[in-house]
Amino acid sequence: MVDGIKGRLAAWATGRGPVGDTAAGELDSPIGTALMVLESPDHLTQVLDSDLVTPGTTLFVPGQGGSADGPLIVGYEGSLSAPGTEFSMSSGTDTFYLQVQSYGISEYMSVIGPTLIRIADVADFAVFLADADRARLDGDFVDFLGHPVIQLADLAGLGAAVTGDGPRRRLYVGADGRLSLSPGGCRLGSVGDDWATLQAEWSRVAGADAHPGSACLGDVLPEQVRVPVLASRPWLSRYFAALDGIRRIRVMGLPVPRVSGFGGRLMAGLPDPSDTMQSSDATGTDLPLLLWTDEEAYLYSAVTHRTFRLALPAAELVETLMVCGSVEAAASFADRDALRQVTACFGEAGVRLTTAEPLAAGASVR
Repeated sequence: MVDGIKGRLAAWATGRGPVGDTAAGELDSPIGTALMVLESPDHLTQVLDSDLVTPGTTLFVPGQGGSADGPLIVGYEGSLSAPGTEFSMSSGTDTFYLQVQSYGISEYMSVIGPTLIRIADVADFAVFLADADRARLDGDFVDFLGHPVIQLADLAGLGAAVTGDGPRRRLYVGADGRLSLSPGGCRLGSVGDDWATLQAEWSRVAGADAHPGSACLGDVLPEQVRVPVLASRPWLSRYFAALDGIRRIRVMGLPVPRVSGFGGRLMAGLPDPSDTMQSSDATGTDLPLLLWTDEEAYLYSAVTHRTFRLALPAAELVETLMVCGSVEAAASFADRDALRQVTACFGEAGVRLTTAEPLAAGASVR
């Protein structure tokens, strides 16, 4: 049971789903949230009596546990909100521990187990941006962000490509009864508010959001600080996808790879990653990412979460197609027939390598 609950907990912390039958949009009721964390058990009765909770809701409540014919209530000890604390939950003899840390100190902390990293203030945000910039320019990704047991919270507020984050997916109930998406999110309401009131405030906040994600970090990160720097870094969604790819490679027990578009390319002579006018893979996550070591390469899709292993010569063709955006443009750097063959091969698997050409007719995801 704990393994399944961990997935829901990750969805609540990051805002990224779907996660099994608790995904936003998969609830039977048109109202209510999928995942909710209460900081205090004092609000449980009032929350359960509200229309914020449906039979499909999972609630994390201090010291509480169990469920009857309704929402799943998961008891926990500690906290999920304040950096420097520890969260734990148990099922039988199985206990799961999660450390909560602020971003700014994470580089100096040893990884001792699953860890949730939060942006706690403007200083944390500045360190995060410096790390992202270094990865983009030099290909040097901070080690802890690519570690398989470490997760960064509130991804939508930091430029990741996250869809569906909102009160349908997750809510946080503070000790004072405030309702928000996350501990650092702006206030959306209070315990006792109904779904219509909460949804109206969410629509107001989301509608005024110049860059998606203010609702999950608005209480710790001013919009006048967050929005301009994210707008000037349209490649951040690809940065997060690269971290996901690195994490998957490390789970396989393989060496930390390099990532095309971050500090350089596998194939010499291709347009520089910083040249967004010449590089079709400079921003966004529609195109996969190419990762490589001295021995082989891997193609990771942030859309399907699939990973393909490639020999280095084939990887150079794949990279050329993604950078150039079409077979015709890529033919200036590699053999045209080989490029067409690679395009067709991945098209058969439902993977797009170019921006200018459709997938092969009749292609389907296997």
